[in-house]
Amino acid sequence: MEIKVKEQSKTRVAFEIVGADHTVCNLIKSELNTTKGVTLATYSIEHPLVGIPLFIIETDTTTAPVKALTTAIAAIEARNGQVLEAYAKAF
Repeated sequence: MEIKVKEQSKTRVAFEIVGADHTVCNLIKSELNTTKGVTLATYSIEHPLVGIPLFIIETDTTTAPVKALTTAIAAIEARNGQVLEAYAKAF
């Protein structure tokens, strides 16, 4: 995967995630929407077969959008660790 930043300000960031699909984008979007300070987290894929996801994150003035993304990804990593532990115990 590759991330290409298209726009960045104090309260907004727009970037493409080359190589990602709806699975990854929905996971990130869902976590961002529960992250403190995030007012908008969305993405679009222009064409389902060849489109590159364009992600947009907007925040209030208390949180930088890149910081919110970092927080969301850390939460996803922690949850995935819990799933891996449960899987290891079960099998």
